[in-house]
Amino acid sequence: MKTKQIILITLILFAFATGAFAQGFIEGTVYEEAENGQRTPLPGVNVYWKIVNEGVVTDADGHYKIPVHGQIGCLVFSCISYENDTVHHMVESAHYDHVFKAIHMLNEVAIAARQKATYINPIKAIAVQEITSENLKRAACCTLAGSFENNASVDVNYSDAVTGAKQIQLLGLSGIYTQMMTEIIPNFRGLASTFGLNYVPGNWMNGIQVSKGTSSVRNGYESITGQINVDYKEPLPNKSEKVFFNLYANSMAMTDFNFNVRTKVGKQDGIMLFGHVSHNFMKMDGNGDSFMDDPMTTQYNVFMRYNHPHTGHFGCKLGIKALKENRLGGQMDFDPKHRLDEGYNLFGIGINTERYEAFAKCGYHFDRKDTSLGLQQQVTYHKMDSYYGLTDYNANQLSYYANLLFDSYIVNDHHTYSVGASYTYDKYDEHLNDSTLQRVEQVPGAFAEYVFNDNQHWSVIAGFRADYNTYYQKMLYTPRLHVRFKTHDDFALRLSAGKGYRSPNILAENSTMLASARIIRFLDTPKMEDAWNYGINVTKSITFGWRELILQADFYRTDFINQIVLDRDADAHEVRIYNLNGKSYSNSAQIEANCEVFKDFDLTLAFRYNDVKMTINDTLREKPFVNRYKGLISMSYAPGTWQFDFTTQFNGDCRVPDLSGNATAMANHQNIGRSPFYVIMNAQVTKKLGEHWEFYVGGENLTNYKQDYPIISANNPTSEDFDASMVWGPLSGIRGYLGVRFQIK
Repeated sequence: MKTKQIILITLILFAFATGAFAQGFIEGTVYEEAENGQRTPLPGVNVYWKIVNEGVVTDADGHYKIPVHGQIGCLVFSCISYENDTVHHMVESAHYDHVFKAIHMLNEVAIAARQKATYINPIKAIAVQEITSENLKRAACCTLAGSFENNASVDVNYSDAVTGAKQIQLLGLSGIYTQMMTEIIPNFRGLASTFGLNYVPGNWMNGIQVSKGTSSVRNGYESITGQINVDYKEPLPNKSEKVFFNLYANSMAMTDFNFNVRTKVGKQDGIMLFGHVSHNFMKMDGNGDSFMDDPMTTQYNVFMRYNHPHTGHFGCKLGIKALKENRLGGQMDFDPKHRLDEGYNLFGIGINTERYEAFAKCGYHFDRKDTSLGLQQQVTYHKMDSYYGLTDYNANQLSYYANLLFDSYIVNDHHTYSVGASYTYDKYDEHLNDSTLQRVEQVPGAFAEYVFNDNQHWSVIAGFRADYNTYYQKMLYTPRLHVRFKTHDDFALRLSAGKGYRSPNILAENSTMLASARIIRFLDTPKMEDAWNYGINVTKSITFGWRELILQADFYRTDFINQIVLDRDADAHEVRIYNLNGKSYSNSAQIEANCEVFKDFDLTLAFRYNDVKMTINDTLREKPFVNRYKGLISMSYAPGTWQFDFTTQFNGDCRVPDLSGNATAMANHQNIGRSPFYVIMNAQVTKKLGEHWEFYVGGENLTNYKQDYPIISANNPTSEDFDASMVWGPLSGIRGYLGVRFQIK
C-alpha cells in the first residue's frame, strides 16, 4: 500500500513542477449556424494546430484561446456531428470567429475533411477514444451491444446460452468494473447490468466515448477499469435530423425499427422524440440441441428530451424514458403455460422488464469567465420478473442520483478547478424463490479537482473525493491523477493512477448463473470491491503528405484489494461466492495503428494481450472466460455514394472452468479446459441514394464459427449436470441482414 501511495504522490509532484509559456494567441468564438441563419455559440469544440497537435476546447460560451508559434499552421476545428474544418491562419495574435454550417454550406476558408470514425481526442489529459456516428453506421448496430464490433479495446460476449444477455470486457475484466454513463450521468447499474447494453438503440446515439483506467472524480468513485459514455442525438439544428427512421431485418427472423423526430420550441429550444420497436418472429435452433439460439424478444422503448441551450446565463437538458421488454427462451417446445405442471420436464426462461428513467441537467454561467454552477439529477425505477426453469427471481430497484458541480479558475485559464457534492440512493428488493434480499444504500460525497493546462506541453488532472456508504458503513477515499505530456512532433504520453470502488449486486449482475442446475452457496458476507488502477498511453502521429498514420500503445494494470469471487472450479455442481483471499490482478497491453491508406480507404490494425489472474479456491490461477489475446483488422472504403466495411477479429484461447465433476460433460468431452482460437468476420455494403435514403446489406460471423455443444446435458435439463453458463464463443452461425435508413436534415 505504501509503495502505491508513494508512486501516486511522486506523479502529482512531478506534474505540478512542470510548466511552459506561450507567445501570443488566436482567440474567438465558435458558432453553429441554423438553417435560418441564426448563430449559437458551440461549446466542446476541439481547436488545435495540425502541425504540433496542440489545442484547447471551447468553453460553455463557445470561446477559445490558443497560443501561436513561429510557423504557419493549419488550425483545425473538430466537433462530433460536423466534418472537421481546417483553416490556414496567420502566426500573429488575432481574433477569429469560426462558424460550423451544414456540409453543403461549408465556410469558404475551410477545407473539408472526412470525419474520422474513431480517434483519440488530442486535447484531453485522459485518453478518450471517440466513436463517432459514422463508425456506428459501419455495422448493423441495433443496440449499444453491437457498437463495438470494430473496436479493439472493448469485447462483447454472450453471458450464457439461453437468455441472450451480453456483457462487455475492458482491460480483461467484466463490464461491471466499467462505469456506464449516458450524457455523463452514471447509468445501467444494478438490475440493468445484465441486459443494459440492449436498452440503447444504435440509431439513437450521436457518439460514444471510451476511456481506460480510472476517470475523473467528478463522476463518482465507481470507475475501476474504465468508462463508457453514450451521447444521444440532441434536438438542435445541425446536431440531429428533423426526421429519421431505420428499418432492419436479419436471417434470424429479428426485425428492428427506430425513429426520431425533432421540432423547435420558441427561438432556441428543441424537443425530440425517439422510438424503438424490436421483435423476434421465429424460433431458431441452428446447432440441433433443442434449445433456441436466441430468445424470443420483444422490446418497446421511447425517449423524449428537451434542450434549452446556453444562449445566456442558463441552460438545461431534460429527458424521460420508458422501456418494456419480454424475453422467452429455452427449449424449442417449451410452453410457459405448463412450466409449473407436475411432470413437465422442458426447460424455459422468461424475463419481463419494465424500466423508467428521468434526468435533468441544468447549468448557470456567471459573468466571470469560465465560471459555472451545474446540477445533474436522475431517477430510475427498474422492475424485473423472471424465471429460469423452476427458479423464480423477481426484483425491483429505485435509484436517485444528484451531482452538484462548480467550475472556475485560479489566476488564469491555465489553472482551473472543480468542486462539488453528490448523493446516490439505491433501494433493492430481490426475491429468489422463497428467499428475500433487501438493502438500501445512501452515499453522500464530495470532491475537488484541479486542472493545469499550459496549452502547449503539459496537462494535469488531480482529484480527490470522499464518500460514505451507509449500508457498508464505510468511508471511501478516492484519489486520482492524470498527466499528459505532448511534444511539437505529434507525440503524446499519458499517465494515470487512481482508486475505485463498487457495491456488488451479485444476483442481479450474475443472474445468468441461474441458467444451470448449480447450487449457489455464499461462503462470506459480500464486502465492497475496491482496486487500484495504473496506466500509460503513448500516441504518435506521422504525416505522409496528406495521409496521417496514428500509432497508439497502452498498458494498464488493475490490482484488487477486495473482489467478489464466483468459484465454478471447486465443484461442478455449485457456484461458491466469497470475498477475495489473496491476489487478483489484470494486466492488459494493446497496440493499434490507424491510417487512411489511400483516398477514402481507412485501415485499422490492433493487437491486445491480457494477463488476468485471481485467487480461486486458495490458488492463484487464470480468470475464466477471458481471451488471452485479440487481434483486429478493420477496413472501410467509401468512394462516392458507396461504402464497403469489413472487420476480422482474431480471438485467442481462454480458460474454461473445471468440469471434471460433471458426469455428462466428461462423457460428451465438454470438459475442454481451454477454448480454441477462432476467427470472426463481418462485412457490410452501404449505398446512398440522394440526400435522404440509405440502403445497407451485411453479414456477421461469415466464418460460420459456433461453439460446439454450449449447453451441458441439453437433452436432460432436469438433471444436476445441466449447465448453460459455460459459454466462451458464438452461439449462432452466419447471420445476414439488410436495412434502410431515411432522413430529412
